[in-house]
Amino acid sequence: MAGISNAQVHEVREITRIERIGAHSHIRGLGLDDSLEPRKISQGMVGQLQARRAAGVVLGIIREGKIAGRAVLLAGQPGTGKTAIAMGMSQALGTEAPFVCMAGSEIYSLEMSKTEALTQAIRKSIGVRIKEETEIIEGEVVEVQVDRPATGVGVKIGKLTLKTTEMETIYDLGNKMIESLMKEKVQAGDVITIDKATGKISRLGRSFTRARDYDATGPQTRFVQCPEGELQKRKEVVHTVSLHEIDVINSRTHGFLALFSGDTGEIKSEVRDQINAKVSEWREEGKAEIVPGVLFIDEVHMLDIECFSFLNRALEDEMAPVVITATNRGITRIRGTSYSSPHGIPLDLLDRMIIIPTIPYTEQELKEILKIRCQEEDCEISDDALIILTRIASETSLRYAIQLITTASLVSRRRKSTEVSTEDIKRVYYLFLDEHRSTQFLKDYQDEYLYDQGANGQVTETPEMEVCQ
Repeated sequence: MAGISNAQVHEVREITRIERIGAHSHIRGLGLDDSLEPRKISQGMVGQLQARRAAGVVLGIIREGKIAGRAVLLAGQPGTGKTAIAMGMSQALGTEAPFVCMAGSEIYSLEMSKTEALTQAIRKSIGVRIKEETEIIEGEVVEVQVDRPATGVGVKIGKLTLKTTEMETIYDLGNKMIESLMKEKVQAGDVITIDKATGKISRLGRSFTRARDYDATGPQTRFVQCPEGELQKRKEVVHTVSLHEIDVINSRTHGFLALFSGDTGEIKSEVRDQINAKVSEWREEGKAEIVPGVLFIDEVHMLDIECFSFLNRALEDEMAPVVITATNRGITRIRGTSYSSPHGIPLDLLDRMIIIPTIPYTEQELKEILKIRCQEEDCEISDDALIILTRIASETSLRYAIQLITTASLVSRRRKSTEVSTEDIKRVYYLFLDEHRSTQFLKDYQDEYLYDQGANGQVTETPEMEVCQ
């Protein structure tokens, strides 16, 4: 009997969280204080003090929203945190302004012209804050009465009693309003708002007067004050949409659905001109304001001369976002030409940019970054293993060392350990080659590879090629 009970052991897995961990998911902001001074380690950012301070100044320009059409270039060696700084700016901005990311090579794979792809990206980065007044009913729910037909089939009717600090009113409810209340799980003690135009019901939270109704409340329970004044109020509602969304909705019959399907296609310039005129009219009337956001183009050296010429002109427009670019190239050829230029960017466009340099990390900074990544990936690592991982990062690359964290964690779990040891790091180091060892391996065994190019650049035949002939 004991043998049967031992055999029937069920594995119980407790899932605490299910989420994707990305390369920059540990970044929460730029790690600056109120005076724009960077902290050494803050909000997932480590080192790059001068670059982060400069990015903080650019962030202030974006938040003011008065200066647009500026271009910023983040330039530095691979693995020096250029994209991390851009992601930090995105996190620091939050929902204040649109932040659109794209890679320089994206424009070549889209089913539209290169200039159209850039135009759409630019207009996605420009927000329009539209203001409108609406009538709402706001109050604390005193009682909800719902009368259901005895047969269970038919129209439901009910009454809703709402109060503020000064008045109390009973409203008759129709079938749709009852369904909305049930969907939102509204009960006595909730503070709600009802949009008179659409009938939409929103729960603001529980009233403080009902805070003692239950011995235990969930962490998500929010307590608010009972509303003051009259139940019916006029409230200013602000909607923020991008210019691109307005373009798509107005360019086709089912434009709103096209936003979800992603099949926006090319948009005629006449449509955009009409929308620009209408938005300018709203600005003069005080109904809307423009919110210039950020367009981040990573690997900007992948753009060609046509795209650079288009960006040069687009930056002069009054409705242009702040364009932040990043590159890890030195003096290289401008794509689409035979000319070379710093960072692969034409000099006339480079002259418009303010350049923020990034420098290689010190060994101590690499250690702190790896420690943060281990915390992000829920990986317990010993101090000795972290020292070895830091040495690997300084001798090879930070990206390679970060990749070893997950693999070493899997190896440690295979041997039923909760902590990554030095042996786990050594094992995955020998299992997975870095760039330098892989290159050395090719040099050692280059004669055995197909279509090998020797030192003189000529294709040399291998034994396999001779057999094929």
